[in-house]
Amino acid sequence: MSGSSALLVAQSDPGAPRVFGVTLVGLSETTAVKVGFTAVLVAVVLALRWMVLRLLRRTLGGDVGDPRRFWGRQLVQVGVAVVLVLGVFSIWVTAGTNVSTGLGLVSAGLAFALQQVITSLAAYFVILRGDTFGVGDRITLGGVRGDVVRLGFLKTTIMEMGQPPAVAGGDPLSWVHSRQYTGRLVTVTNGVIFTEPVYNYSREFPYLWDEIVVPVAYTDDRAAAEDALLTAARTHALVEDEVAARAWSALRARYAVAPASMEPAVYWRITDNWLELSVRFLVPARGVREVKDAMSRDILGRLDAAGVGIASATYDIVGVPPLRVQRAPQAG
Repeated sequence: MSGSSALLVAQSDPGAPRVFGVTLVGLSETTAVKVGFTAVLVAVVLALRWMVLRLLRRTLGGDVGDPRRFWGRQLVQVGVAVVLVLGVFSIWVTAGTNVSTGLGLVSAGLAFALQQVITSLAAYFVILRGDTFGVGDRITLGGVRGDVVRLGFLKTTIMEMGQPPAVAGGDPLSWVHSRQYTGRLVTVTNGVIFTEPVYNYSREFPYLWDEIVVPVAYTDDRAAAEDALLTAARTHALVEDEVAARAWSALRARYAVAPASMEPAVYWRITDNWLELSVRFLVPARGVREVKDAMSRDILGRLDAAGVGIASATYDIVGVPPLRVQRAPQAG
């Protein structure tokens, strides 16, 4: 558009504001009215959102992790987003407005600038629709292990748990070497589910198989050591649990999972230094450390009673070279 054409456009709009004699093309009373309506719409919708969420909390009660409160909050959030988008679009786009070119350019720019946001938003619906995880599930997401305490449109908040000793010194550093809370709330973007695996400890089968490894010298009573491990596992771990058996049957009915025994078992492994006994047992997904603590105390007591010690790396000195001590001559 030439300069004379722009001047004609500015003169044809007598309502356009002027600053120091310069006409601000594109700004008019109509635009100001639209801005005002948009501000009023946003304020009213956010006020209604606050009132509905407050009423929802009072009506449902319970704690923050209550599934009813979670799904109610998600429904309100989706409804508010839809109303705002439709409302703003209705205010700014009228029957006589040609916005196809502008919307195309804006959409392309937003898609490029907000690709991570769009990915996280898409992942939010994948999480809900795919039943990947929900609030209260114990998961590992983006390298963070813990309980999901909040699921938003773009981010998932996790109450972090400790890591095993093998990875506790990694990044980020974890000083708790067990499945207990560290006290840190970690925020992970939802888009991580498209690039990294999601480990769910409690969704379909809220139980875990765990192991305790005990090295025993070849000269000790191996049968007594195995009996000590099995007795401790049958005393403290799950044995013939009907709830776990039903959960396992339901899991096998839904997925092609091979059969697995829920009974405790001890496996032997021969090494260069000792016999390694591994006791495998089933425990609930929560409270594993308490179970392993009780088992460890029980195992040590039974091994002591049987006269079986824990093997460790030792060195035997089979020969010492002759030593010659020479006294230095005194001066003078």
